[in-house]
Amino acid sequence: MRNRILALLSATVLSVTTLAGCAGTAAPAPAAGGAEGGAAAAEAPAGKQTDGKNVPELTTEPLTITLWDISTEDPNKRISEAAVARFMADYPNITVNQVHQQNDNYKQQLVVAMSSGQAPDIYVHWGGGPMAEYYKSGFANDITEMYAKYDHPEYVDAAVAQSTYDGKMLAIPFSGLTGCDIFYNKTIFADLGLEIPQTIDELEAVCDKLKENGYIPFSLANASKWTGSMYYMYLVARHSGNAEFDAAYTQENGGSFTSPAFIFAGEKIQDWVKKGYFPDGVNSLTADDNQDRALLYDGSAAMMLHGSWQVQGIKADNEDWYNENISVFRFPEDAEAKAAGVPQDVEIGTAIGMGMTFNCFKEDGSVDQDKLDACFVLATQYFNDDTYNEEQVATGTVPSIKGFNENIEDPNNKYIIDQFFKASNVQLWYDQYLPASVTEVHKNCMTELFGLEKTPKEIGEEQDAAMQKALAEE
Repeated sequence: MRNRILALLSATVLSVTTLAGCAGTAAPAPAAGGAEGGAAAAEAPAGKQTDGKNVPELTTEPLTITLWDISTEDPNKRISEAAVARFMADYPNITVNQVHQQNDNYKQQLVVAMSSGQAPDIYVHWGGGPMAEYYKSGFANDITEMYAKYDHPEYVDAAVAQSTYDGKMLAIPFSGLTGCDIFYNKTIFADLGLEIPQTIDELEAVCDKLKENGYIPFSLANASKWTGSMYYMYLVARHSGNAEFDAAYTQENGGSFTSPAFIFAGEKIQDWVKKGYFPDGVNSLTADDNQDRALLYDGSAAMMLHGSWQVQGIKADNEDWYNENISVFRFPEDAEAKAAGVPQDVEIGTAIGMGMTFNCFKEDGSVDQDKLDACFVLATQYFNDDTYNEEQVATGTVPSIKGFNENIEDPNNKYIIDQFFKASNVQLWYDQYLPASVTEVHKNCMTELFGLEKTPKEIGEEQDAAMQKALAEE
């Protein structure tokens, strides 16, 4: 079964280096005053934060588990490393090797690690088709019984659903709800007398006015490919709701990535490229280096369609500038589609932010229960404890746990989450929902689309062929 994953690989070889995200096991603090501190040393140690909870009893033998995530920058890097440190302080016999991977190549690195026998014991992902593929290929523990038996946070229903495949719980949600909206410089809008566009036609009028005044309408760094996909997804959703994507995903009853909504989205994007709505060299700018944000910061660009994680990212760079200049609005409606009855309240995003899946197996294929128990406790009790969640909220992330949406202070984050909760449906990012092999084709198609290298019909045919191949291999 595990050989199925090889079909997802390109002809690349990856050497996986295991790095320690936190330096070894936490040592106990020395007693104050040396020998005179004997009384203090004799005091009972503080209990674990899992004491009194219904969680698996972890091994007392030395154990090492490897965790892969994409927390390469603060505050996420700091917050995730602190969660690991709290766990290791409570369980000093267990070492967590935490490896931070770059987002852009993460899926490919994970698949290569799986194929070469170097897959981590815990790895983060976004759910959807790849999660199902990891499970079907033998790299994901079914934790349905553990989830029913042991304590865990009360996740929102959508997060549980997104962590489930074929009735099986395969991941623990963490991070948070993530919506996608248009960030804009309200100072520029006010200076030019621009109103928030409600329709795509009005959005284009705003873009034309910005161009006339020397601004790049949209900041986009599409070397990352998934960033351009956000425009494609929203235009498809506004033109057809979820119907045409759902049909293309199954390739049944005429479903195709060349259906009208996909052609509409592709043609609209290429029209916008030709009109100069995006930066020059858009396919060479990288999101991991924040080259898209840089165009907002220097006043070159006025808008940026992006995920709600940008709230915390921009705030961390310059909170005063953020408060003075940045606001958000939802992706405008397709007026003609709305008149034809197409729902306009589909939002792009995710209900889990990310999920943690466990790959705890012995060489003979049986479950390594000691590792699995440790991974379950780390994910449910430390990446989702009060400290972790409070830090998430402080940085603008709303945990996927019931009740956290009620106390959002940042106005932009509140707006994004309010749209998320009012949506008739939330479309998970295509690059997360599609099977891993199709994801790579889809992302390459975004390069071809924004680079004007192929027509919308041609990239639709590419995606159809990849989807049909993936379905045939199931």
